Amino acid sequence: MKYLLVVVCIFSSGMVIGQANTTQALQKEFDGSLSLYFYKNTLRMLNQKDNKEFDELIQNIEKMKFLMVDKTTRNFGMAEYQKLKADYQKEYYESILTSRYQGKNMDIYLKDKKGQTPGTLVLVNDSTNLYVLDIVGTFDVSKAGALFSVIDDSSDIGQQIKNFTNHKKKKGKDKDEDNDEDKSDH
Repeated sequence: MKYLLVVVCIFSSGMVIGQANTTQALQKEFDGSLSLYFYKNTLRMLNQKDNKEFDELIQNIEKMKFLMVDKTTRNFGMAEYQKLKADYQKEYYESILTSRYQGKNMDIYLKDKKGQTPGTLVLVNDSTNLYVLDIVGTFDVSKAGALFSVIDDSSDIGQQIKNFTNHKKKKGKDKDEDNDEDKSDH
């Protein structure tokens, strides 16, 4: 009985160390956003070219959540982005890097508490989308662009992202066509 209790405590404490509550709230707020989960072995499978640098990059990542939010579905501007960053800071994430990558703003945060696996958060913000990498573990943040490139270049994941963005464009086009039909009736 004691053994079972110890095992349950170990597993439940491991579950507590996870993605940020702010990321979960963002996903709920933007229901229908693209959400993908990766564990260490899935990340290794992304390395289809057997790139040793990529293997080194992901060696300290336990799991990762990739969230792609279409900001055009709701009013999500700079004020909302600033509030999102403040919400992460309330969860003890500290800003360690702010930069631009391929025309997108990138903010990287680190949460490191003694006795817990560190957390790393990468926010990439452009005019239409917000990309969130919520990571249990850490990596060389100077290579965040390389991590995004591998995710995007992966045939399966890249295709899901393209399908998601094309689906958004098609929905918008259908609405425009409906509006055009409405205009032609008058």
